Amino acid sequence: MKKIGRVGSLVLAAAVLTALLMTACGGRADDPTATPEPEARTQTQTLTQEAEDAGSGPFMPEVVEPDTPLVAPSEVPEELRVIWEVWALLARDYVDRSKLDPEAATEAAIRGMLMPLDDSQTAYVSAEYMQTESQDMQGNFEGIGAHVSMRQDGKLIIVAPIDGGPAEAAGIKSGDIILDVDGESIEDLSILEAISLIRGPRGSTVVLLVQQLGAIDPVEISIVRDRIPLASVLLRSEPGEPIAHIRVINFYADTAEILKETISEAVAGGAEALILDVRDNPGGLLSSAIDVTSQFLDDGLVLYEIDGSGRRTNFQVRQGGVATDIPMVVLTNEGSASASEILAGAIQDHERALVIGATTFGKGTVNAFKRLSNGAGLYMSIARYYTPAGRQIEDLGVVPDIEVSARDRQTAETDQLNKAREILEAEIAKLSSIRG
Repeated sequence: MKKIGRVGSLVLAAAVLTALLMTACGGRADDPTATPEPEARTQTQTLTQEAEDAGSGPFMPEVVEPDTPLVAPSEVPEELRVIWEVWALLARDYVDRSKLDPEAATEAAIRGMLMPLDDSQTAYVSAEYMQTESQDMQGNFEGIGAHVSMRQDGKLIIVAPIDGGPAEAAGIKSGDIILDVDGESIEDLSILEAISLIRGPRGSTVVLLVQQLGAIDPVEISIVRDRIPLASVLLRSEPGEPIAHIRVINFYADTAEILKETISEAVAGGAEALILDVRDNPGGLLSSAIDVTSQFLDDGLVLYEIDGSGRRTNFQVRQGGVATDIPMVVLTNEGSASASEILAGAIQDHERALVIGATTFGKGTVNAFKRLSNGAGLYMSIARYYTPAGRQIEDLGVVPDIEVSARDRQTAETDQLNKAREILEAEIAKLSSIRG
């Protein structure tokens, strides 16, 4: 599948990264560079802007230029010259000049430059990680099976374990914080560097020190890495039931087509309403998010983004949706991120259906990955995306129309599903009475 972004190629919501935490395999990892450079790819579960995707034809977003273009600062601002002044003074007069390490000083200076931004999605990626990434590109979909993000305080958080993956089997849950990997602290590491420590080949073991929700003390959890299941659409209800419960696990290139087939089969089997479940769905391809959302809307915006220069890019509904009028609800939780939030936000803004559950994760930035001359890389936020009505998702998430929560996760999931069924059963009954 061809992936072509705008300048530098954009990765939308890339920091909900997939350690699937897994070793990358050529063709599945998203490529965040305009000119493909295998050694520069990050293994992510991302929303990547594509010019076209398999089977759906050209993807041409509308671009709106800002009213007043912003002027970027000079290449080397006057204020930064003091850095070279400090280095020159140290090199000339420092008492123990043998301790001066240009490479270490460079990395420290870069990390320090990023700190005032207070942006967990902008990070320096060491050359050591880049070398590991290059080697991993020849591997398979193997790892612990978990989607992660970096919180504002620098903590690595589990967005969602993958259904059927080793992380889920070992007891990893959404909201867990990873503190150490094999006895090594990941404090002060970027998200990509932390992931490089966690992932690995099938059959190998990694020991994570995890702070779980509600626990006082962290616990060590051993996980045997394995091959990761990559299904994207599951029908949770039985054939013939009046309410089809469809879970979208991820937004891959073929997710919309599989979803269309699943909906069509469910309706042909007697389904009169849909529960679209994106709980613990960490995201995926941008084109897939638009295609999936377009199955439920007739027209209008799916989302728009605004970059650092103020330029706005609109992404419109694609015509031909197969479920634009069937009664439905959308289920979300704290593990619904990125593409899931795009879908939920658009469904809300178009008043197509109710969103039920818990406030979503809050991942709404566009990120680019740039290689640096020292072999390292810079992963940085370059735009934010918004719901059709202009709501920012980053750090805020999508607030459900009906909040259903509980201290116990399993209870919350059951209550959310029951509420969805209650609402749809009432809607089906209403429609039946109208039809007479």
